[in-house]
Amino acid sequence: MRKLLYISLTVILVALAAACDRSATPNFGGMTQALDSLFEPLFPADAPGAIVLVEKDGRIVYDRGFGLARLDSLRAPMTDSTVLCIASVSKQFAATAIMMLQERGLLSVNDTLTKYFPQYPDSIFGRITIAHLLSHTSGLPDARPRTPAEWQKYTAWHRGPFADLDSFKRCALWEESCAFFERLDSVAFLPGEKYEYQNPTFQLLLPIIEQTTGRDFDSWMAENIFGPAGMDRTAYFHEGYEPANMAHGYIFGRKGWEENDFGEANFFPTKSDGALYTTALDFLRWGHALYGNRLMSSESRREAHTSRITTDLPYTGYGYGFFIEERPGLPRKVFHTGDNGGFLLYEGRFETDSLFYLVFATHPEWPREATADKMDSIFIANGLLHKVP
Repeated sequence: MRKLLYISLTVILVALAAACDRSATPNFGGMTQALDSLFEPLFPADAPGAIVLVEKDGRIVYDRGFGLARLDSLRAPMTDSTVLCIASVSKQFAATAIMMLQERGLLSVNDTLTKYFPQYPDSIFGRITIAHLLSHTSGLPDARPRTPAEWQKYTAWHRGPFADLDSFKRCALWEESCAFFERLDSVAFLPGEKYEYQNPTFQLLLPIIEQTTGRDFDSWMAENIFGPAGMDRTAYFHEGYEPANMAHGYIFGRKGWEENDFGEANFFPTKSDGALYTTALDFLRWGHALYGNRLMSSESRREAHTSRITTDLPYTGYGYGFFIEERPGLPRKVFHTGDNGGFLLYEGRFETDSLFYLVFATHPEWPREATADKMDSIFIANGLLHKVP
């Protein structure tokens, strides 16, 4: 009896401690000072920069641009209104579109791919579902030609619009990028058996959305997602796209900082896997719409945010277009990363603590995962994030 009383008292004390931890007043001043100290050395004022934004309980509590959005004659600073490529963070938008169409009864994530791609080998695509695409578990390899030898072999059977390999790698859209599937004769592993992060598989979501809706991808996404979310500075990249306040991506080369996005970076303009341009404030509006159930139901969101497979990241699984981290001592975090050309990004949300943050950067020379871990520690130290037993 005494032992049972002791256990009960211990449980109560732990619960009270957690409640006190949650109710503690956040130290926003301490958080601001710590974040400033973290990011100022990473993004100097005269170099390619980043926008860092933190929202707590629906209120922006940190919003600061570091460095420059572009190094040309404009010398534009990074702000929360800078339009930049969010690379693979784009995947959650295509995934959400699929979940919305499933809710409307227009498709199922259990549909096999032969329904949408009769031109691809049925022996392979007849065993792969949309769910496998969404969770990077299809087993489909990324066999896009990258070397002169691969290009020569590719053009021996395929006549595309590109005269050379460089043009293909820099300008191909989904039809050309995925054309190798027509001659695919094997998979890397059985569907659902393993996780392997792939871009061409996510590119296949674009024609699935177009076939299902009877609309072109850009228009449907704008009308059904960007518009309802209030994302008026958001669009998919296309050649000639040059919105106001547009950033460029950069890498550090032999001559210093060099532009590295469309025209320089490989496989840059494919859309459903990574060519979305937006601002930090528009991305914040996206979160409000997604978690406010204005785009799909909470049930569909939970389905997308349920881990389907263990990834190669510590304590992390992948759902449908979202990473899910369950690190010991921390609440569950839903996040995604992105990198393409000179852009390197991170965004994460602790739903139980109503805490969201993003780092959208225009160069890759910073330790993304280590920086996110340091941010989590700063949030804990200053009462924005609670530890869990």
